Amino acid sequence: MSDQIRIGDLLKEDTIILSLAASTKEEVLDELIAKLDEAGRLNSRDGMKEAILAREALSSTGIGEGIAIPHAKTAAVKTPSIAFGFSKQGIDFQSFDGTKAHLFFMIAATENANQAHLETLALLSQMLMDEDLRKRLMAAGSKEEVLEIIAVKEREINSAQESDGTTADESTGSQTTGQAGAENAAVHSAEAGASPDAIPAGETGDSLPARPKVVAVTACPTGIAHTYMAADALKKKAGELGIPIKVETNGSGGVKNKLTPEDIRDAAAVIVAADKQVEMERFKGKVVIEVPVAEGIRQPEALLNRAVKQEGRTFEGNSGQNGESAESTEEKGAKQFAFYKHLMNGVSNMLPFVVGGGIIIALSFMFGIKASDPNDPTFHPFAKALMDIGSGTAFALMIPVLAGFIAKSIADRPGFAPGMVGGMLAAASGAGFLGGLIAGFLAGYIVLGLKKLFAGLPQSLEGLKPMLIYPLLGILLTGLVMVYVISEPLAAINTGLSDWLKNMNQGNAVILGVILGAMMAFDMGGPFNKAAFTFGIAMIAEGNFGPHAAIMAAGMTPPLGLALATTLFKKKFTAEERQAGKTAYVLGASFITEGAIPFAAADPTRVIPSTMAGSAVAGGLSMFFGCTLPAPHGGIFVLPVIGNAGMYVVSIVVGTIVTALMINLLKKEAVK
Repeated sequence: MSDQIRIGDLLKEDTIILSLAASTKEEVLDELIAKLDEAGRLNSRDGMKEAILAREALSSTGIGEGIAIPHAKTAAVKTPSIAFGFSKQGIDFQSFDGTKAHLFFMIAATENANQAHLETLALLSQMLMDEDLRKRLMAAGSKEEVLEIIAVKEREINSAQESDGTTADESTGSQTTGQAGAENAAVHSAEAGASPDAIPAGETGDSLPARPKVVAVTACPTGIAHTYMAADALKKKAGELGIPIKVETNGSGGVKNKLTPEDIRDAAAVIVAADKQVEMERFKGKVVIEVPVAEGIRQPEALLNRAVKQEGRTFEGNSGQNGESAESTEEKGAKQFAFYKHLMNGVSNMLPFVVGGGIIIALSFMFGIKASDPNDPTFHPFAKALMDIGSGTAFALMIPVLAGFIAKSIADRPGFAPGMVGGMLAAASGAGFLGGLIAGFLAGYIVLGLKKLFAGLPQSLEGLKPMLIYPLLGILLTGLVMVYVISEPLAAINTGLSDWLKNMNQGNAVILGVILGAMMAFDMGGPFNKAAFTFGIAMIAEGNFGPHAAIMAAGMTPPLGLALATTLFKKKFTAEERQAGKTAYVLGASFITEGAIPFAAADPTRVIPSTMAGSAVAGGLSMFFGCTLPAPHGGIFVLPVIGNAGMYVVSIVVGTIVTALMINLLKKEAVK
């Protein structure tokens, strides 16, 4: 392992909790984050919580077998660290296998964590696959014993690596089982009583049957834990079944043990266990089995058996974020629609420009609304500098980045440049946010069409596609359609919408605020919430600051209302929920609507209508009072730049009270 970073360098006695007080998932997260913060490992406790919750929103980090590995890679971390907690009674962590979690390892990686730290964190994931290690950790009686158990196991793995010549990357699930190794594994498999149908019959007599090779790719959004655990589970099970395998990992440190064209050519099938985009076009013509990364951890034997028997669909080319085939769409029936995935890929990459630029613009307004204008009496040079950075640069990139990443999500890297150009044309023509959305989808599907059109080119001309054909024709066709078909009508629509919003009467404004408010509270971070938030950002970009003020007021109200309810109506909540209510005050004040999710998940039929009512009131009142907000985020921290801030606070308070009263009206008393 490079630089010889040990797990003992990241996990210390001051980040270990031998007996967790928590009894719910959120309490576990709060307790471990607090432990890291008390040990001086964090820059921001709230920032770490936000990053951890964002990762949990993608999929639970409860991996089954009594383990949960919540993790984040964020600027909120000061020093790369690991926090450990043990719960004897177990806690429902929404684990993949439905069991309670007892062992909790919270991985805190810095935003620029180096490769050595990432390899160490990956090694921890590998170690936790050992059942004996888990049993010893659960029986540990002291912090020193926990550290010693892990240190012994780490030395054991490192010694094994040195003896067989593998690297740290390979040891975390990224190596090929050779033929001799496969034969030895087959013997081991027979001794262990492995299922005979795991290896298809192919030869007779005393010789071992032919074993088709399988290749796999594992990837999770953060690329710290699940990527390597899935890889290790597949490799370990393949060894038991006597199946030669090579696993490519797409982790935080980049692609490791990358599959070669020869690997892919020789494989019977490809397993893609991934929750993020991976390079798929290389698998064209192969049997591909696509599943979430969790399935690689939970069901490696079933996946390997399917791969050996080629129980999948032949991949015909890119048709989604991972180039999904119809099979993967069926397997992920509960997953988001492709349209929403592409849209969210654009929005998530655009948000840093919006948030950073928007707050900088808001800071410029503190010198005066027109202080950035050299011709205005209130002109201030620093206000102009802030406006140039925020509006002239960050906001100018907003629509091109949105379009570029939508197109990239659809058509992979060849779609990015046409999408960016289409987004620039939309921004320059006045087609605005709506034009950027259309430009992204237009560019993505144009490039997909080009891929199909030129699929029959001779192999000798293959290199021309990404370097010449796709960028030239993609940019040209996208640009021509935008200039001659899309931009002018959309610019007119955009101008009309902006004028209507600016000139709408008070009654219509209130109705809009009520609708936006209810959307913010309906799914708290889901598609409706994101749609309302995205609309508010679009209005800020057009210079209309009213709708987003209503949106932020409505987004703050659900956690604040539930927090107030836990304070006023204690009998309606368990002790754990009352404790969580204290955290909800902070989350609500910071405009983190997701702070209400634990309450909504526990009692959705009563909590969601209550939060929707309160948020609708808050959003409607904000529009009624004419409140404005030039910053896209910030909660109470951007109150100084909110127009009519006094009545804005009134709107939030009234919405919070309505939510709490509705909770009291609808919710039954908690069972003791």
